[in-house]
Amino acid sequence: MIGLGRMGGNMARRLMRSDIRVVGFDQSPATVKQLEAEGLVGATSLNDLDKLLAAPRMVWLMLPAGPITEQTLSTLAEVLSPGDLLIDGGNAYYKDSQRRAALLAEKGLHFADVGVSGGVWGLENGYGLMYGGSEAVEKMLEPIMKALAPAPDKGWLRAGPVGAGHFTKMVHNGIEYGMMQALAEGLNLIRHKRDLDVDLAALTEAWRYGTVIRSWLLDLTAQYLASDQSLESIAPVVEDSGEGRWTVLEAIELGVPIPVITQSLYSRFESQDNEDYDERLIAIMRKMFGGHAVTKL
Repeated sequence: MIGLGRMGGNMARRLMRSDIRVVGFDQSPATVKQLEAEGLVGATSLNDLDKLLAAPRMVWLMLPAGPITEQTLSTLAEVLSPGDLLIDGGNAYYKDSQRRAALLAEKGLHFADVGVSGGVWGLENGYGLMYGGSEAVEKMLEPIMKALAPAPDKGWLRAGPVGAGHFTKMVHNGIEYGMMQALAEGLNLIRHKRDLDVDLAALTEAWRYGTVIRSWLLDLTAQYLASDQSLESIAPVVEDSGEGRWTVLEAIELGVPIPVITQSLYSRFESQDNEDYDERLIAIMRKMFGGHAVTKL
C-alpha cells in the first residue's frame, strides 16, 4: 500500500484485520512506523518492494490524482516485473487510467483502477469498491475486495474493463454532490421558516427512519446537528475535489443532461468566490434601472 494517509492507512488496517500481509510505504516515516506497531511491514523506498513482496506482486496506490500518481507509476514500472498488478485507488480521471494501463501493458504489467467510497468510516464499515480491469486480474483482486468491502459478497464489483472503476466512481461523486445539495437546500428552507421554529436536529433524526430520503448522508447530518445547529463556526466554503467537474464535462461530451449535478457543482464554485463580484454587479444594475437601494459595506 503506497500512501498511508486517512484512506490508505485505514485500508491497510482493514486488510491486516483479515490476516492479509501488507507492506506499506509513505513519504512520512512516522506514519509508516505507527502502522508497523499494528502489524504493517514497512518499506523505506519503492525499491524495497522487490524483496518484500512475493511474485506476482500487487501494489495499491492511494495517492492524490495527478503528477504524484503519474510519477509513482512510472517508477514502479521500472521496479516491478511482468505479471505484477498495479492498482490505483485514488480519484484519478478515467481517461488517465486507460492511458496508464496501455503503457504498463507494454511492460507486461497488469493495471486496475478502483473507485473507493467510504471515507474515514471505511475502517469500521467497509469500503464501497468498483474496479476496472481485465478478467485476468479478477482472481488476484478477489480476496482484497472481500476484505475491504462491507461484506465479502456485498459492496464491490468488477465494473468493466480498465477505466470503468474510475468512471463509475466519478459519476458516484457527482451524484453525491447532488444529494448533499438537495439536503442542504431543504434544511435551509425549513430553517428560514422562523415562525414554525422547527428543531432541525430532531427533524433529521426522525427522517432517518422509514422515510424515502433516509441515507448515510442524512445520518451524518443528523449526528452533527445534534451538537450544533447554528453552524456559526463553519465557513460557508465548499471545495470541489475534481470528480464533479469531470462528471459534468463527460455529460457535455456525451450530450446527456445532468442539471442537478451541474447546478450542485456551480453552487460549490459560488461558495468559493470570496469576491462575490457578480452579485455586486447585479445590485448595481438594479440600482441603475430601477433605483433600488444598494447595501454598502
